[in-house]
Amino acid sequence: MRVTSWNLLHGMAIPPDPNVDAAALLEAEILNLKSDVIGLQEVDYFLERSGNHNQVGNIAMIMGATDWAFAPSLFGNPDEKWRNPKDEDIKIVTNSIQSDEPGYGIGMVSLLPVKSWHRLDLKGAPIGVFMMFPVDGKLKRFYVRDHPRSALAAHLENGWLVINTHLSFVPFFNYKQLVQIKRWSGKLGVDKKKIILMGDMNIPFSKVVTGLKWNSLTSGRTFPSWLPKVQIDYMLSQTLKPGDVTQFPYAHAGMSDHLPLQLDIPLEPLVKRSC
Repeated sequence: MRVTSWNLLHGMAIPPDPNVDAAALLEAEILNLKSDVIGLQEVDYFLERSGNHNQVGNIAMIMGATDWAFAPSLFGNPDEKWRNPKDEDIKIVTNSIQSDEPGYGIGMVSLLPVKSWHRLDLKGAPIGVFMMFPVDGKLKRFYVRDHPRSALAAHLENGWLVINTHLSFVPFFNYKQLVQIKRWSGKLGVDKKKIILMGDMNIPFSKVVTGLKWNSLTSGRTFPSWLPKVQIDYMLSQTLKPGDVTQFPYAHAGMSDHLPLQLDIPLEPLVKRSC
């Protein structure tokens, strides 16, 4: 089972170039990944900045997949005006459950049949942080407030549970969210040997991410994509170890500020045999 995690940066070409056909570039990258299951972070749902597309649905069409889901972290454009999700909002958009309200969040696409989708809501940090962004060729400092987050889980027909998330950029608060997800994963009725937790954790310390009960299956710096300096994207398991899987490294190919993470995972978890 080939599993991929990728922060898409809403399909933005990096370096920014108005002459780049972003849709064609995204299609080429998705076809190159050849994923069975892909978890996406920072995806748009009918936002003008990315061409008014359902990006997760489009990726599903590129892959030839019928099972996909989008979990809006917020409604509106995160760079402009937005609002928090409410109880009455559609919080998991699929091929059979559509929403008319544009948004931004995380998504998953699976070539393997999905039995059920699950979502965990995560509160945003009450404070923001200062970040540097390029403006007219110069780096400028902006205060960025945090927004709500979520975890999206696909319970596959083959028995595996794949969880995708994008945690807060606020230190310590992202760790709290990660602990919530780990506890939640154990309540979804799946054998812990068949749980994969992946995504953009925004935590540059693997020992903090794994804790005492989880293993990091991937290695290598993932951010920024053009000159990777830190690993903030991970795939975690409670039983599998790096030697049990095969990782496929990818270089920056002109899109996003994150590199994709990709693994081939054995469908049946390896069991130690006594001699």
